[in-house]
Amino acid sequence: MTPDFDIVVIGAGPVGASTAALLAHRSGVAAARIALLAPELAASTAAANSDDSAPAHSQVAPPELRVAALSRASEQILRHAGAWDHLPQARVCAYERMRVWHASVPADSVMALCFDAAELAEPNLGYIVENRALSNAALASFRERGGTVLATSVSALASTADCVTLHGASGTLTARLVIGADGARSQVREWLGIDISTHDYQQSAIVATVATEEPHQHTAWQRFLANGPLALLPLFDGSCSIVWSADKPMADELMMLDSAEFAVRLAAASDHVLGGTRLLSERLAVPLQRRLARRLIGPRTALLGDAAHVVHPLAGQGFNLGLLDAAALAEALADAMQEREDPGAARVLRRYEQARLTHNALMSASMSAFNELFRRGAGRGGWLAAQVLAFAGASATTRRWFARRALGLSGELPSLARGGQPARAVSW
Repeated sequence: MTPDFDIVVIGAGPVGASTAALLAHRSGVAAARIALLAPELAASTAAANSDDSAPAHSQVAPPELRVAALSRASEQILRHAGAWDHLPQARVCAYERMRVWHASVPADSVMALCFDAAELAEPNLGYIVENRALSNAALASFRERGGTVLATSVSALASTADCVTLHGASGTLTARLVIGADGARSQVREWLGIDISTHDYQQSAIVATVATEEPHQHTAWQRFLANGPLALLPLFDGSCSIVWSADKPMADELMMLDSAEFAVRLAAASDHVLGGTRLLSERLAVPLQRRLARRLIGPRTALLGDAAHVVHPLAGQGFNLGLLDAAALAEALADAMQEREDPGAARVLRRYEQARLTHNALMSASMSAFNELFRRGAGRGGWLAAQVLAFAGASATTRRWFARRALGLSGELPSLARGGQPARAVSW
């Protein structure tokens, strides 16, 4: 029996849609043999999302509430996926500098950690892009390549030696390989019986869009407070996206404030680095948990993105990690295609898991450690946290090392993340 598709990707969020587009362009599997199952898309929404003139993509429309900070590695992956050119460039905000400081010192202190693109001879340090724009751009690229988008849900999954059968309201589908990119509460992960380690940070991240009295200067600002980090990320229209992580009692209190009171608290928490602030959007509070899957693969199945790992948002690495997963999987599949091997073969999937499992675990542990280290107020703990930042920024060599790692210009990365050569197209 020939399966309906070679690959089925479940989940059309930014990571899932980008994965489908990347596989259609760079895995060696014919795009017509790849399907993206998008339970979050109604048929009418799917049509609207393919229209670049939709209000969400309009230059004059306000910024979306949820945004991602893209590294250079992620930019390269999105270019390989054909998605970069579909992004509404007028709504993509490059940031050229980053300033990080502990609450025990002023923002302009010599103990603040400062990164500058000019010091790296780079045009910028990355981009702030709306989540919906990322999903729409990847969907457009996937469709353009000839991939199939199905706005349907899945209720069960069963694997055999030859294929995976997906059961849903629209009937059944079969595939040689199923990829779970269906988020932190992944059904695919549950169907596979893959355990996850979890840690509740007892924090919530408050997300909102704000206007600031002073221009953001194409700079990402982050202040570490005793209750958690506060980030102000520059947006295309001059406003800022905030991600304010705070212990739950404080987060609950902040959510209950009216707009004016919240703006006053926000300006004080940011040390008035951009002057006063004014809310431009609703506020969203997201409970923070660390989640890490103990395995990334099952019989003819693989997990990536938030289905595989959820890290603390203090470094904005969630989406970037998901794209690195996608790049590693695309490369494993490309090698398999060149050898005329089944894309769902255990050997192929083990190569992907070996490339990503340890890296994801290290990143998860690092984010948790940084969160604990920098959640220090006055006193010896705060002094130590400030000293760590000061040490990291003490020399140009050290700064460049940290900046290049964060930007995705160094370290062990998939070749697609380094701007490597495209995989040779070989249809299975």
